[in-house]
Amino acid sequence: MAACPQIYENEEYHKRLNEDSLMHTPEFVIKPRSHTVWEKQCVRLHCTISGWPEPRVSYTSILYFHKTKLNLMCVCTAAPCLEYGVTFETHLVEKFGVSFGREGETLSFGCSVIIYPSLQRFQPEIEWYRDDKLLVPSKWVQMHWSGDRATLTLSHLNKEDEGLYTLRVITKSGFETHSAYVFVRDADAEVAGAPGAPLDVHSLDANKDYVIVTWKQPAVDGGSPILGYFVDRCEVGMTHWAQCNDTPVKFARFPVTGLVEGRSYVFRVRAVNKAGMSHPSRVSEPVAAMDPADRTRKEGVVPGRPCDLSVIEATKNYVVLSWKPPGEKGHEGVMYYVEKCVSGTDSWQRVNTEIPVKSPRFALFDLAEGKSYRFRVRCCNSAGVGEPSEPTEATTVGDKLDIPSAPGRVVPTRNTDTSVVVSWEASRDAKELVGYYIESSVAGSNTWEPCNNKPVKGTRFICHGLTTDETYVFRVRAVNAAGISEFSQESEAIKVKAAIGKSFIHSYCVFFYCLCLFAFFSLGYKACKKLKENMLYQFQVRAANMAGVGIPSLPSETFKCEEWTIAVPGPPHDLQVQEIRKDSLVLLWKPPVYQGRDPINGYYIDIKEAEADFEMWRGVNEKATDKTFMKIKDLKEGESYVFRVRAQNKAGVGKVSDSTEPVEAVTKPGTTEIVVNVDDDGVISLNFECSNLTADSKFVWSKNYVEMAELERMTIETKGSKSKAIFKTPSEEDLGIYSCFVTHTDGVSASYTLSEESEILFRTDLMFSKLFRSSSPVIPLKTELAVELLEKGRVRFWLQAEKISANGKVEYVFNDNVVHQGEKYKMNFDKNTGIIEMFMESLGKEDEGTFTFQLQDGKATNQSSLVLIGDVFKQLQKESEFQKKEWIRKQGPHFVEYLGYEVTPECCVRLNDILTCDAGFKDLMNQVFSVIANSSTPLKIQSTEEGIRLYTFVSYYNDELHVTWHHKDAAIAFTERIKSGVVGEQLWLQISEPTEKDKGKYAIEFFDGKGGLRRTVELAGQGEETCSKPNRARVAGGLPDVVTIQEGKCLNLTCNIWGEPVPEVTWLKNEREMVSNDHYILKFESGKFASFTITSINTSDSGKYSILVKNKYGTESGDFTVSVFIPDEEPGKKK
Repeated sequence: MAACPQIYENEEYHKRLNEDSLMHTPEFVIKPRSHTVWEKQCVRLHCTISGWPEPRVSYTSILYFHKTKLNLMCVCTAAPCLEYGVTFETHLVEKFGVSFGREGETLSFGCSVIIYPSLQRFQPEIEWYRDDKLLVPSKWVQMHWSGDRATLTLSHLNKEDEGLYTLRVITKSGFETHSAYVFVRDADAEVAGAPGAPLDVHSLDANKDYVIVTWKQPAVDGGSPILGYFVDRCEVGMTHWAQCNDTPVKFARFPVTGLVEGRSYVFRVRAVNKAGMSHPSRVSEPVAAMDPADRTRKEGVVPGRPCDLSVIEATKNYVVLSWKPPGEKGHEGVMYYVEKCVSGTDSWQRVNTEIPVKSPRFALFDLAEGKSYRFRVRCCNSAGVGEPSEPTEATTVGDKLDIPSAPGRVVPTRNTDTSVVVSWEASRDAKELVGYYIESSVAGSNTWEPCNNKPVKGTRFICHGLTTDETYVFRVRAVNAAGISEFSQESEAIKVKAAIGKSFIHSYCVFFYCLCLFAFFSLGYKACKKLKENMLYQFQVRAANMAGVGIPSLPSETFKCEEWTIAVPGPPHDLQVQEIRKDSLVLLWKPPVYQGRDPINGYYIDIKEAEADFEMWRGVNEKATDKTFMKIKDLKEGESYVFRVRAQNKAGVGKVSDSTEPVEAVTKPGTTEIVVNVDDDGVISLNFECSNLTADSKFVWSKNYVEMAELERMTIETKGSKSKAIFKTPSEEDLGIYSCFVTHTDGVSASYTLSEESEILFRTDLMFSKLFRSSSPVIPLKTELAVELLEKGRVRFWLQAEKISANGKVEYVFNDNVVHQGEKYKMNFDKNTGIIEMFMESLGKEDEGTFTFQLQDGKATNQSSLVLIGDVFKQLQKESEFQKKEWIRKQGPHFVEYLGYEVTPECCVRLNDILTCDAGFKDLMNQVFSVIANSSTPLKIQSTEEGIRLYTFVSYYNDELHVTWHHKDAAIAFTERIKSGVVGEQLWLQISEPTEKDKGKYAIEFFDGKGGLRRTVELAGQGEETCSKPNRARVAGGLPDVVTIQEGKCLNLTCNIWGEPVPEVTWLKNEREMVSNDHYILKFESGKFASFTITSINTSDSGKYSILVKNKYGTESGDFTVSVFIPDEEPGKKK
């Protein structure tokens, strides 16, 4: 009874509710009324709105200016706001058009942007593109957005700036774009007739002392052929440009050598002809001269052979070699000597006799063009010179890359009053094609002007800036790194005026005309959306092809936009005809835009002869088809027909579609059908060929006449005029009608019906006869091939099959060779469990490779492989050997735990009795180095007779200790003036003849395998006054820089020595001290004259030689290079 008052109150509450307060969508009870008022006059608008919950209301005002009466009409509409967002409409006005600039100038262009509705805090996203590549702000490109206008400014124009520029304005509702081409003309040459500047300079394959520079040739040669190009380099942060090549190179690629490791450079290129030099190109992006490979180093080992030596580039000017470092290298790394010999001989000559190269790249110059050479490389370090690599194949000196052939037929097409569309046939067999240059000439004048200064990659280009009603001819040439091709044949003359439109129509633009707004609006598609209810509209259509947009059609009849309330469906649309043959064709259509009250359940097709009366329409199908296509048969050859379609739902049959254009039933010459093929592997493919392709033609494959956008079950391959659709894993899902349509042709198309009864299923063998019902038989595996270690270090390879019969077989394969049961391999195959095993007692170096188990059970097969190479193999081999040694060790008395060690402050190594430590010798030495580093004293400065010495003392010194000296936080590169060394327990750095540049912070860093230890000192003028004695040892002269001598001769050199007291004299070959013997006679006479004699010289005596003189006041050296050559054996030449 206590709940009765609550029930009563609830009933009374619901009685007070009226219909208007129930939850329903917003609606206008009294709609706002239109008003016409004078300008500056006040107006108040009223309306009544209902809805539950309470609607959110906003007013949108649209003002129209009446042209005939000077009054202002305000039409206001009210509508509920979008609760979760606003739909924006974007319009681009005051658009930029085709622009022309000149090198060195500044060019700005942009668009005004109108976004509706206008929100104060909303900012669209503005993006600029050049040739479909997003631009970012830089030194040369500036972007500005003022809130209603987007502007792009190009500072100091270069030909790289030429291209198609696109503005994209992005809102959350979508984006709007506008594009136009920007042309950049060459600046006036400093010398009349000089060529234009090269463009697109890039740096490739950067190494320690080697960079390849590439560029593109200019379009303008100044009236005479380009003789070649000069490459300049400049260190980043500097302003001095250095020329890299003494003679011009014709190839658009050049290897720049002699760079300083660790420094960054930029490059530029200049073209030259007989008139003079061009302006320099725009500089490249900075590139650092560094070796990209990390080097692992060892000490005291003569390096092994380099591997993978190959010729990566060969021209008539130079040859570039590339190789990989050896596995065995020294602590200080390796350097390389390059050797060459003429093919057919075994006489090897060292190319870089003076200094070995550091990076695994080398460019050889001054080779005889047309001759054939072989090359090989040796490694060297302080331990010696290694064995040579395997020689390369014979390489003939000459350009591998040919200049492209001239483009084919050039076809001009009218476009606008100031532009012409030029298309051409691509150059045949062109390799590494960069693009094309197009030139135009007024007919009869023979004066040619470039249409583009940046190569275009396509075979079609719009040439702008032409004179209206003038007649022009065009020609095209191709360009690649080897050069520029000959010109194509001149095109036919064409008069510049707006196009009429003769090429294939690829799209239509629909415009509607609002009778209330007095303006046309572009829709861009045939389904007209965004119309307003109860408004009156007219429509126009424009056709578009490659030449441009045509003249609009006549306006349609007036149409009132009202909701479709008819129960039956609307008319189907977009009727198309394909696969026209002499007795059949395929008709396709799209469903109606309005399906009526109920869903569409079928279609009826009508047919009549094109010339027959309206009463002659007759039905093709008695029963409605649920598909949107139908193959119509039993046509009369040579007769023309028209077709129409009607849609049906539960309410009845709707309106008929527009009829098609007349279609003649005839099989055109050259018509082909889809051919089905099954190869030896059982792969099924559908093949179609078209003989009359155009440049823009594409093969479009469809299943059941729906284009296959996502190819999950098929692979499409198109080459030239042939296209192939390949089934990946055929099954019943692939049954259906497959068709291929070729765009931009006169309707070339064909189809093939793939069904269970198709002959293709009977053309395969027994294995593939049910290819659509079951896949190829495969033995299923529970586990893939794996490896594990057993006791004694034995190695077990194994896998397990899910199920295998008693007839199953296994082949054990190692590196493509079948292995069998024997002393090395033990096999086991348990057919009950499906486990397959192979055992090896141990692993040797020859066992590195790929292990494969190949299974066969009747026609079913499978295989599994395991790759053991590199670090994986080495780790497995190491673990196997360890397990074997451990097993042998534990067979007798053995330690449960290993002995350990510790290092005392006095650098003594003490072994502990029992310590569970498995650290290696490397860890032990690192601990020793750490003790040495911590014992070092602070750095001190001392003035000496030679200059300034920095030094520190350690309690103990070991030759393995790695020490690095730094100046201003950069590693010091040691020279004759700056040296380092060790005397007892003193580590020192000697700076001879110090200058202002030597001031700053110095540091010595000890490496202990972890963080290391650093001692520092500040040098601020302590060494400015140093002792300098005039009697220090000197090489007064007499030695040449280079000596070239014939094999078998005798070489004698003498030089003067100066110094008091008398210096000590030492001779070096390739940095190694020489000893006097019968072959090398070394003398020092009267304390002044040093002589050097080589008796019966041979090619092994080639190399770098030095004399080193030293007394207490200083040291000096003199260097020279000896090059031994072998005389030619050809008759008629002196030996």
